[in-house]
Amino acid sequence: MIPAALQLTSTPAAAVLHAIRVGGPVTRDQLAETTGLSAATINRQVHALAAHGLIVERPDLAAPKTIGRPKHPLTIDRDSLCVAGMHIGARRTVLVIADLGGRTLYSHTVLTPTGDQQQAVDDLSAQLAELAGRFSGRRLLWGGVAVGGAVDADTGVVDHKVLRWRQLPVGATLAEHLATPVSVCEHVEAMAAAELLLTGARDTSGTGLFFYARETAGMAMTLEGRVHVPERGAGTIAHLPVSAPVLAPGHARVRLQNVIGDDAALAAAERLGIDPDSAQIVDERARVLGEAVALIRDVINPDTIVVAGDAFAAHPHGLAPVQAAFDESTTLDRPLEIAPSRFGVHVQESAAVVVALSVIYADPIAAVATL
Repeated sequence: MIPAALQLTSTPAAAVLHAIRVGGPVTRDQLAETTGLSAATINRQVHALAAHGLIVERPDLAAPKTIGRPKHPLTIDRDSLCVAGMHIGARRTVLVIADLGGRTLYSHTVLTPTGDQQQAVDDLSAQLAELAGRFSGRRLLWGGVAVGGAVDADTGVVDHKVLRWRQLPVGATLAEHLATPVSVCEHVEAMAAAELLLTGARDTSGTGLFFYARETAGMAMTLEGRVHVPERGAGTIAHLPVSAPVLAPGHARVRLQNVIGDDAALAAAERLGIDPDSAQIVDERARVLGEAVALIRDVINPDTIVVAGDAFAAHPHGLAPVQAAFDESTTLDRPLEIAPSRFGVHVQESAAVVVALSVIYADPIAAVATL
């Protein structure tokens, strides 16, 4: 088990791999300009990354009629390598195979098994291994798991109250099935990491908050290009007290997680004899979410806020009602726009992929040397 590395790193090999992955195809001269590293350092890192099969020279992409020695562009190897990941949800699990650049090669969703906990994780691991086997022409580098609950990143052991998992060795089980190193990470922290690592980041400086809301809610914080991972595990915002007279009548205050999911909307719709997508229901859910985000914003005062999950996306007017409730509730003067995740409905998929890739991105030479 190797803990996920949920951060941008500045080691020479990581910086060069990142520049090639994000900006490729690029020449060595362009790498020196982008990274600020010397030509000698660039050459050493390119040689090492190529020797481990992570990047390739592409003479076919060289500019025509160049004077002097041809400057062959470099790209990551998108054709020979892959990683395998899964996002384990309370109801559904996403299984995904991705290339070194984080591009999904194949994914599908299965029901999360119930019953015996070890049998459940064995079943999911076997399905992911079978899926990886379909890509036998590629070298499988790593496995990753994003999952809710309490995760011990060092051991890959998971406690999950909703699934009733207790001290379940998720990481070791998947590693046995894949025969590769595996990382396991709390899922909202992984989603926040995907925003940093899997695309050109919006702005890695300062502080950011990432909120996820579906049947329950979670939050992660980023600091200067890294996801904050508390030593004693991720905290929770699911218990935040909110007012929701439509979704939870008769209660002056109710927990956030009890009013944001589909079950709460369906129950309210049946009770009131209205459609679950009616304005009464979706407007109240948007208000509750906006107020909850504003409450945390006022405590931490971040530079950016990103949100994801079906609860945030369910309103027909998108994030506008959430933003309006946020603006009305926050007590800080500085305007702050809530931004949607760049992964949309694929946010769970991105979480699984980034856990499988983060260690490689953080220290590529050391990571592949362990294989």
